[in-house]
Amino acid sequence: MRRSNFEDKPTDYAAVGATQAADLLQYPPDGYKPYEDTIKIGSGDERFAAASASILSWQVLRLAGITVSDIERGSGDAYQGVRFAEDGTPIRPGADRTEDRFSSDGTPYITSGTTATLSGRVGQYSVRGHVRVVYVIEDPQRVAFAFGTVSGHAISGEESFAIEHRDDDSVWFTVRAFVRPARWFYTVFPFLLMRRRKRLSAQYLRALSPAWANDVRE
Repeated sequence: MRRSNFEDKPTDYAAVGATQAADLLQYPPDGYKPYEDTIKIGSGDERFAAASASILSWQVLRLAGITVSDIERGSGDAYQGVRFAEDGTPIRPGADRTEDRFSSDGTPYITSGTTATLSGRVGQYSVRGHVRVVYVIEDPQRVAFAFGTVSGHAISGEESFAIEHRDDDSVWFTVRAFVRPARWFYTVFPFLLMRRRKRLSAQYLRALSPAWANDVRE
């Protein structure tokens, strides 16, 4: 499906950018289930730079078994979610970098407003639908982006991917999300929604840390 079929559609949820909220796990958007997982993936400037490039070029999703297609680069300021200060206060987002940047395979780096189609399988769960990038953050010690569902997903919500270079030189990868059912199947069997979420996050974590070991059952 070409971007022209869904480029003007808004995300199918209201709390755009809420994956940045410090209290997301305690106070998720109404009707949504929150999720967060964090692992250490190394240390040093080179590791931070490489991991940042992986998330900004969709590589983390591809390594997790998800095909990313129909990528249409956003303008950089066409669609930006609310950003939050450390105390949880919403702040106006800063300007994104808008120059064209590409990964080694020619994939354009993610910018706010970028749209894409996700498809594939992760374990026993299928992934299919359209997403829109709702924010991109590129700070000296933290790089992050989030996309929100637009249409066609079995679930509705937002996912974020963040790489943090901490003061002790360690590098950490965090996956956050809030989701709710968008189809009858997960409404009838709600426990499968978080099982799916856990499986997806496990694959994302393994994508940047293949040695990461955790007993995640499908």
